[in-house]
Amino acid sequence: MPQALHVPLPERLRPRTLAQVVGQQHLLGEGMPLRLAFESGQPHSCILWGPPGTGKTTIARLMAQAFDAQFITISAVLGGVKDIREAVERAQAAQEGLAPQATIVFVDEVHRFNKSQQDAFLPHVESGLFTFIGATTENPSFEVNSALLSRAAVYVLKALEEADLREILARALAALDGLAAEPAASDRLVAYADGDARRLLNTLETLAVAARAEKRARITDEWLLKVLGERLRRYDKGGEQFYDTISALHKSVRGSDPDAALYWLARMLDGGVDARYIARRLIRMASEDIGLADPRALRLALDAAEVYERLGSPEGELALAQCALYLAVAPKSNAAYVAYKRARALVREDGTRPVPMHLRNAPTQLMKQLGHGAGYRYAHDEPDAFAAGERYLPDGMAPPGFYEPAPRGLEIRIGEKLAELARRNQAAAGSSPAE
Repeated sequence: MPQALHVPLPERLRPRTLAQVVGQQHLLGEGMPLRLAFESGQPHSCILWGPPGTGKTTIARLMAQAFDAQFITISAVLGGVKDIREAVERAQAAQEGLAPQATIVFVDEVHRFNKSQQDAFLPHVESGLFTFIGATTENPSFEVNSALLSRAAVYVLKALEEADLREILARALAALDGLAAEPAASDRLVAYADGDARRLLNTLETLAVAARAEKRARITDEWLLKVLGERLRRYDKGGEQFYDTISALHKSVRGSDPDAALYWLARMLDGGVDARYIARRLIRMASEDIGLADPRALRLALDAAEVYERLGSPEGELALAQCALYLAVAPKSNAAYVAYKRARALVREDGTRPVPMHLRNAPTQLMKQLGHGAGYRYAHDEPDAFAAGERYLPDGMAPPGFYEPAPRGLEIRIGEKLAELARRNQAAAGSSPAE
């Protein structure tokens, strides 16, 4: 007699009804968007966006069950246009059969399909041949074609809360012939899962196999550590979580919160992000958010990057932490960043104005004869090395006022100096300084 196929624990515990789903109450609770969609009796195309192990596939299957629809799964990792064509044929057969049936086509990891593959769904979604449900861990704004995105509602799933994972863990232990776990081991399993139910259940099944082999009825924390080895955090080095975390680090530095900056820095390093990338972002923060309020910040960021290059990990990470702390507590100014953006915008929109004759280079006798450099005042020959009243912008261009020093740090003094130079320019031009 053939041996029965093993059904993985996550599949065995997959909810069969909406009431069995754990978590996502912001979507599935009473009066919430997805619950209303289930209760409407009319399926609609949608994108389920969220971290791994949060119930995207489960919700899609339950939707097919609720609407008595044929459920076709396509993996964008393994599939292609051939699979899409086959799904269309099956949907047509179901629609034209003796007992017509609706079809739901579920595309897992839909962001892995290219533009032409995603476009292949459009005419069939438009015609109503099938309902399209895509699942993705990546931001659909960036990864899903706008034409397809406009035809599908987007539902955002969240990583499961600790209480949700504990409930799933209790159900799983009950399903594993009463295998027990001591409180410390349960705490570690929940932390290890990091919001991912599939990871929790796969890990628990691995432990259950090992426990049966050792005739062990209880999972202790010490034994769990021995079996699992070093704890690993879930971290997507190139996906949405990556960009969310670097965004959190940048905003913490900008917001002058050193503890938060250190936390997000540690999260990124713990998750395996290349420390050189973090160093590059710290250099950017020094220019964008601190600038001339404390010019030492940029030098410190460059030094931290060099230290890491010399020492590597983990020794060099301390220099990055020191830099993040300094940037967080330094006076903030985005005046240089804003001024540069204003200048770029004007250059894009404005015509190509000629360089004024007195500012032009005159390396040859012919250029001098043509007037290049004529009338230029050498600043170092003027009082205080400032040629009051001299103009350095193109002829006819009003002062654009790109740079406005912030009233913080060194830029307080910079602002005072620029105000004094403006007063002297006005005096040299024969007008009284503005009050």
